[in-house]
Amino acid sequence: MPRSTWKNPFSENQIFKDSHSNLDNKKPIKLLNRHTIIFPAFIGKTFSVHNGKNFVNVQISEKMVGYKFGEFVITRKKAIHKKK
Repeated sequence: MPRSTWKNPFSENQIFKDSHSNLDNKKPIKLLNRHTIIFPAFIGKTFSVHNGKNFVNVQISEKMVGYKFGEFVITRKKAIHKKK
């Protein structure tokens, strides 16, 4: 269910502080909140998003703005069936 239009988009203030302090883009910013919305200030930066087991690196592009971080990280493994 989408967030109400009268509310502001969800984001933590710590993410903005970390993204501005990490200007060299060498170290990905760790992110546990998958429901955080991607803002235009994050373009070109790398985030490590938690999928429930480990962190997955996500490089932000212009097409990702407005979506949530969790939409770009798969949380379930694909089933592998053995052939007989």
